[in-house]
Amino acid sequence: MTTIKDVAEFAGVSVATVSRTLNNSGYVGEESRKKVERAIKTLEYYPNEVARSLFQKTSKMIGLLLPDISNPYFPLLAKGVEDCAQEKGYMVILGNVEDNLEKESTYVKFFSQYNVSGVLSASAIQKDAKSSIPFVLLDRAMEKEDYSISTDDLLGGKLAARAIEETKAENVIVMAGPKKVPGANDRLTGNLQVLNHSNINYKIFETNTYQVDKAEKIARNLFETFENFDSVIASNDVFALAVMKEAMRRKYRIPEDLQIIGYDDMPFSRYMFPGLTTIAQPAYEVGYRGAKMLFNLIEKKSITQKKVILKPGFVQRETLR
Repeated sequence: MTTIKDVAEFAGVSVATVSRTLNNSGYVGEESRKKVERAIKTLEYYPNEVARSLFQKTSKMIGLLLPDISNPYFPLLAKGVEDCAQEKGYMVILGNVEDNLEKESTYVKFFSQYNVSGVLSASAIQKDAKSSIPFVLLDRAMEKEDYSISTDDLLGGKLAARAIEETKAENVIVMAGPKKVPGANDRLTGNLQVLNHSNINYKIFETNTYQVDKAEKIARNLFETFENFDSVIASNDVFALAVMKEAMRRKYRIPEDLQIIGYDDMPFSRYMFPGLTTIAQPAYEVGYRGAKMLFNLIEKKSITQKKVILKPGFVQRETLR
C-alpha cells in the first residue's frame, strides 16, 4: 500500500510538502504541487482518511440515523441523502437505531469519535446528545431551534380523512402511530379535524410503532379488537398492506366490504392488487434537501429557513370505493 512517504520520494519533495498539498494548508509552490499531484496519480495513492480526520478534526463523512431500515420509506430517504453527499464528495455512515435510545446514543458517540462532519437524523434523537456536530433532523423535528426538513403531516392527515369522507364511509378505524413521533401526532390531529366535522363514526387504534416486523400482528389485533367497520386509515403503507392481507384472509372484499388508505406512497404500493390508495410523502426530496441543508451548515453558509416543510399529495388507486 502506497504511503505518503512513497509519494514524497517519487515527487522529490518533503513529506510535509505532500501533506500541505493534500490538506490544502500552508504554502506549496506551483511546481512542487504539480509534482505531488503527478506522483499521487502515478502511484495511485489514496490518503488515509482516518489519519486525516484525526489531524483536521473533521472528515469527508456524514452520519445518517434511521429508526428502521426495513421500513421502505427510509431507504428512499437515504438515497436522497447519499446522492447529495456524493455530489459533495462525502460518504455516508448509516446507523439503524430501531428506536432504541441506547443504540442511538452509541452511534452519536461513534460519529463524534470519528470526526464526522455532520449528522442527519430521522430518529427522535435526544437534544443533549447533539453536542457541537452540525445536525439536521429529517421528518422528526422536535424543537423550534432545530434545523429540519419534514412533510406537512397535519395536511397529510386531513387529505386521508377527506378521501375517506368522500366515499360515504360509516365506521372508520384510525390507526395512530407512535406518540413520541411528532409527525404521527400531526397525522392523527389532521384525521380527527376532518372526521369530527363529519357524521362518520370512528375509533382510534393505537399502534405505538412503525416497525415492519410488527405489522402483521398489529393487523390481526385490529380485527380482533373491532367489529363492523368499513374503512381503515392506516398509519403507513406497510400497515395498510398488512390490514389488506388480513382482511383478504378473513374473506373481506376490497374495497367493497372494507376500504383502506395508506400513508407514504412506497413503490410497491402501486404494484399490489388492488393498488393501494395512499398519501404520498416526498421521501427522496426530504433526504436530498436535508443533506443539502447539512452541507450548508458544515460550510458555514447562511441558512434563511431553518425549518422546511414539504407538501404531501393524494394518490388515488383501487382500495377506496
